Amino acid sequence: MVLLGVGHDDTEAAARQLADKIVCLRVFDDEQGKMNLALSDVGGSMLVVSQFTLMGDCRKGRRPSFDAAAPPELAECLYEVFIQAVREQAIPVATGRFRANMQVELVNDGPVTFFVESN
Repeated sequence: MVLLGVGHDDTEAAARQLADKIVCLRVFDDEQGKMNLALSDVGGSMLVVSQFTLMGDCRKGRRPSFDAAAPPELAECLYEVFIQAVREQAIPVATGRFRANMQVELVNDGPVTFFVESN
């Protein structure tokens, strides 16, 4: 599962780079139990859900600031670019609905979560 937050400084190139990084990230166990396999190595698929709240800044005050979040038009475009870039690598992709209020369930197989940023 990828919870995708898009910032106002993000670009199509950054979305493509991030897609490639995540698809190729070796985070699945091999036969020896070491994180050494990528999504394609394990025949995996990806669920991509837009999550603008990841861009929330809680450092000041008691209400998150979303100033770093991209405006919806840009965010949706880059969300779609990211999805297409993953599909171009022959990874099956399921998606949420952009700007929809969804209930998404996740069963985390182990205490492994990564925060991956583009740059």
